[in-house]
Amino acid sequence: MKDVITIAGTSIGKGQKPFVIAELSGNHNQSIDTAIELVRAAAASGVQAVKLQTYTADTMTINSQQDDFVINDKSSPWHGQNLYQLYQQAHTPWEWHQEIFNEAKKLGLIAFSTPFDATAVDFLESLDVPAYKIASFENTDIHLIRRVAQTGKPMIISTGMASVAEVDECVRTCQEAGCRDLLLMKCTSSYPADPVDSHLMTIPHMQQLFSCHVGLSDHTQGIGAAVASVALGGTVIEKHFILDRASGGVDADFSLEPDEMKMLVIEVNRAWMALGSVYYGPTKQEKSSIKYRRGLYVVKDLKAGEYLSEESVRALRPALGLSAKYYDFICGKQVKKAIKSGTPLTWDALL
Repeated sequence: MKDVITIAGTSIGKGQKPFVIAELSGNHNQSIDTAIELVRAAAASGVQAVKLQTYTADTMTINSQQDDFVINDKSSPWHGQNLYQLYQQAHTPWEWHQEIFNEAKKLGLIAFSTPFDATAVDFLESLDVPAYKIASFENTDIHLIRRVAQTGKPMIISTGMASVAEVDECVRTCQEAGCRDLLLMKCTSSYPADPVDSHLMTIPHMQQLFSCHVGLSDHTQGIGAAVASVALGGTVIEKHFILDRASGGVDADFSLEPDEMKMLVIEVNRAWMALGSVYYGPTKQEKSSIKYRRGLYVVKDLKAGEYLSEESVRALRPALGLSAKYYDFICGKQVKKAIKSGTPLTWDALL
């Protein structure tokens, strides 16, 4: 596994802070002004990248009311819609892409997209995107995966629903078709996802099994799963982003608002900094605190020749005398000179 992969000059991986992606999806509610505002809010929140989805209803499905094409899951936020209606509502018009990408670049963000068919790849290539994302529902579309890999650009692939064998086939296809920078995303493809279904312990296992960096495409509510993923070695976090959940949107239920996204960025970076390395002993900052350990003090005026006892010696803060660990050893020892109460005990005071 490479220590880092690079997307548009930004390194992702070992020694790098988590790479956070704001997924805009269809939360623009078919308003280009809202889409641009989402990009600006994402930049203000501190993320490194924004991501679109590039498709049309016609490249995704057909307009049919047959049961196969209608969402009948009552727990789904899209229950009752047919797929064509959902994708019409959720898609990002292709003519918006360049304006959105330009705004992102102006604000210092990396902008890329998820293509859902070969025509979308061709279109995104015309815009010279720096990387590609493959969605969980397309991670078994080997024809699409091969087409994206042939661009030679970095690929980020969500592994929702995929078996080990399916992930392996996907990875091999990417590598054989020319992708050299591959990053997998642990993902649970339910909306919103229950944290109990996140199985974040898969992240280090996936890293070892496929020798690549692994991140989290997170559909849970809140930021807890994202922070935990960093502790397990996750290098990329993707969360859906919305200006205001109350305003609605196809992904509103599992999207973060700007203040929440800002908190996610702060907390995943804190988690990453806290990992550090295997380390024992005082840190540089702790060295000044060592004196506040416990040390041995005389707590009763003593005359020369008296014996130390539990009544005359105590382990107190600060640790200016002998270490508290010598308490049992010095009890019963004689002092060779008079010692006043409050004096730190030292070896040269003993006979």
